[in-house]
Amino acid sequence: MASVLDSVNQRTQLVGQNRLELLLFRLNGPQLYGINVFKVREVLQCPNLTLMPQSNPIVRGVASVRGRTIPVMDLALATGRAELRNASEGFVIITEYNMKEQGFLVSGVERIVNLNWEEIHPPPKGTGRDHYLTAVTRLDEQLVEVIDVEKILAEVSPTSEVISTDSLTDQIRVSALSKKILIVDDSSVARKQVLRCLQEVGVEVVALNDGRAAYEYLHAMLEEGENPAETFLMMISDIEMPEMDGYTLTAAIRNDPRLKDLHILLHTSLSGVFNKAMVKKVGADDFLAKFRPDDLVDLVVERIKQVDGL
Repeated sequence: MASVLDSVNQRTQLVGQNRLELLLFRLNGPQLYGINVFKVREVLQCPNLTLMPQSNPIVRGVASVRGRTIPVMDLALATGRAELRNASEGFVIITEYNMKEQGFLVSGVERIVNLNWEEIHPPPKGTGRDHYLTAVTRLDEQLVEVIDVEKILAEVSPTSEVISTDSLTDQIRVSALSKKILIVDDSSVARKQVLRCLQEVGVEVVALNDGRAAYEYLHAMLEEGENPAETFLMMISDIEMPEMDGYTLTAAIRNDPRLKDLHILLHTSLSGVFNKAMVKKVGADDFLAKFRPDDLVDLVVERIKQVDGL
């Protein structure tokens, strides 16, 4: 199965074209699930797992993979289902999120599919607040559910949201009160993390769920005679989003003379050096890996200083 991912590093040409590749897998049943290939390091038959005392029940154990010790989480159990039976017969998807490696135990891995983000849609209304989906799509008349991995990781191993940077001075807090920031992220957990961080700074926040909604929101402002580049201190956008990804959103903004001056920070759990190249290609002002509250605050403070001449 590892061979199915041998060409992952050659797939970066998809990024910036509003396309993605999903690795499809199953959890104790016929339902298909998907995960972005760019977050996958490798797939392997479940190795021997060593139980860790007092660990979260979702963590089935740790595995030694190529000299690295990696926690392995039961993805079925993490999303409210019964734990996967016969773990040794399952597969582990080794991923990298937010600069950390972890494995997800699944019952079976299918194949990689190439899709357009326009084919990926937000979860249907009525799904409820406690679901673990960021998006859904259809493939061969079958529903594919994209799991909100950031929500799972936040529950299993919460990230500190404490702000300790010295850059947040009283003068900056006063200046921040007159500033507004647009955040765009399909993960409810990620939106709340950024929102709480920015509220600590003191800025006003507008939060949207995906790139398409953000683009339409900005154009609605233009129609009303409002200049988004003057209204917003900056836009902080995720990269992976249904309908329109962050790279495509950024490129569309830069190609519109009325929006091109909007300051854009791409904020993502995607890892890899290709991100910096893509940031330059699409014209974003900066890039930050999730979730580092001090680093995020520092970038917002720097932007406030730039705008106010501090």
